[in-house]
Amino acid sequence: MTYLADDPRSALRPSAAAAGDRGGPAERCQVAPFYEREPDYANADGSRAWSVRGANFTLLLDAVEGERTLTRSGQPDEWALLLPDTGLTAEVRAGDHEAAVPARSLTFIPAGDSEVRLKGAGRAVRLFTLAASDLAERAANADAYARPHAHIPPFEPWPQAPPAIRSYGLDVAPEPGRFGRIFRCSTLMVNFLEPSDGPRDPTKLSPHSHEDFEQCSLALEGEWVHHLRWPWTPDRTTWREDEHIRVGSPSVTVIPARVVHTSEAVGAGRNQLVDIFCPPRADFAAMPGWVLNADDYPQPEQGGENHA
Repeated sequence: MTYLADDPRSALRPSAAAAGDRGGPAERCQVAPFYEREPDYANADGSRAWSVRGANFTLLLDAVEGERTLTRSGQPDEWALLLPDTGLTAEVRAGDHEAAVPARSLTFIPAGDSEVRLKGAGRAVRLFTLAASDLAERAANADAYARPHAHIPPFEPWPQAPPAIRSYGLDVAPEPGRFGRIFRCSTLMVNFLEPSDGPRDPTKLSPHSHEDFEQCSLALEGEWVHHLRWPWTPDRTTWREDEHIRVGSPSVTVIPARVVHTSEAVGAGRNQLVDIFCPPRADFAAMPGWVLNADDYPQPEQGGENHA
């Protein structure tokens, strides 16, 4: 990992598992520029959403004007609802639980049947694990995961908390030494990063890689360049050139395990990125004060299965 001394991630401990190799070259990056295409996923009410998946998750993004009701039956595990905009609220019902969810919030919803009634104008992002196989199979890029990706271990959720609808406001002030605004449940970790005003300083990037998990980078505002470098293997026929993928908003870029990467805001105005991990990251969870809702969920006995 290459972090400047003033980057909070410079305090992360190296993974003990980083020396392991599950074999094979790193996978290709998945890029979903939602702003360039029509919504591809049909909701139960007839509305449509954009979809994309990774090895362990599926993301659906709805653009809402007015009211929309989204339902989920028999969901096998906990999932997440992200409302990043100021104009969209929700009423959430899950089993015997009900909650009024404000705009600019992240909500974790328990397994089972649930209903989300959206009202207003804005975007709603739904995040599910691979356990929701019906969603993964219908994602726009499902073919990219027709076979298992060698460097991603089988998905294992973290310990569960008692079933409840848990909602958190996104407007949390930054603190020295804390990286972003991180929340997690038993299945997902979401880092609602601090926005930038204008381009990132190109002399202060942070190239790094993750040995055994993907990073889902959701661009909500602005323009970004995701810089990517693939590692060499003994088989030269698998080598790939560096990529510098420029995307607008909204878009999703799924960065594979083992690929050196850094994301550079290049838009002239506000640039907002959200990083998503499934399952939660053990290294982030181990940092005191980083996970803002850490008291709501038990920690794995050995810190989980994924690494820095």
